[in-house]
Amino acid sequence: MDQLILHHYDFSPYSEAIRLAFGLKDLDWQSVETPPMAPKPDLVPLTAGYRRAPVLQVGADVYCDTRLILREIERRHPKPTLYPWGQIGMASAVGDWWNRLTFFPGAQLATSVMGDQIPPEFIEERRALMGHDFTRAASVAALPVNRQRLHAAIAWLAEMLHGRAFIFGDAPSAADLSTYHILWFIRQNGGAEAEAMLPLAPLRDWTERVAALGHGRRHKMEAQAALDIARHAHPGPARAPADGDPGGLKHGQRVAVRADDYARDPVHGILVAADAETVVIRHEEARVGVVHVHFPRVGYDVVAA
Repeated sequence: MDQLILHHYDFSPYSEAIRLAFGLKDLDWQSVETPPMAPKPDLVPLTAGYRRAPVLQVGADVYCDTRLILREIERRHPKPTLYPWGQIGMASAVGDWWNRLTFFPGAQLATSVMGDQIPPEFIEERRALMGHDFTRAASVAALPVNRQRLHAAIAWLAEMLHGRAFIFGDAPSAADLSTYHILWFIRQNGGAEAEAMLPLAPLRDWTERVAALGHGRRHKMEAQAALDIARHAHPGPARAPADGDPGGLKHGQRVAVRADDYARDPVHGILVAADAETVVIRHEEARVGVVHVHFPRVGYDVVAA
């Protein structure tokens, strides 16, 4: 029951960061492909309604958000490490800075090239979910500002990498995976036209080194099989204290968990454990039984429901 099950879709940049973590650690993992847009009938029973990708499932424990998933993979498979020289906080901060600064500019840079190829219903869903317009016309209009933002971020990243194989030195880390994936998304979807808009030359060798990590060994799993695994498993013991919430929420209290940036639909459950870094809620649903859904503290607000 300790097999790693990733619920994801192939063109998700955040899922790419996790797939690369599997590659860095040379791991076997189960791949459950989830639709890129709602409805997600075989994901939300596990997550209490959370619908972003990726989601990591281990038995009846469900881990949401790339920040937390990387740490959980590290906890279960510590070698080779995602955090060389103990740089957990630094790697997390670099990834969070990069994602908040570059995700939307990078996505719109790509859609300035291929936005006309995206189904209209996907465009509308993302507009409602994220508050951004990914049509080609809107993306082209936003290019000047988005190129400014991306050039500034890439300049800082190039300075971090100057004279180094990876951000922290000779070994790859979560910081590399959490910065590479947006550039991967731009190149995968915008191709040479998008690449030509960015100063990527100083990063080219680094991107090749990160891509060479690969994805480990991917094994296809049907969604129903993953739900059955959850239903026949029991959540593991929570590692955070039962009453460790900094805001005073108590074990057994019904709470709502909401992302602090976009896709802010609340996820409801019973508080199991919490501390400064994680929140765990209990969720029960007929198709999965009782599961524990885990969230990182950074990026999420938790309030009484």
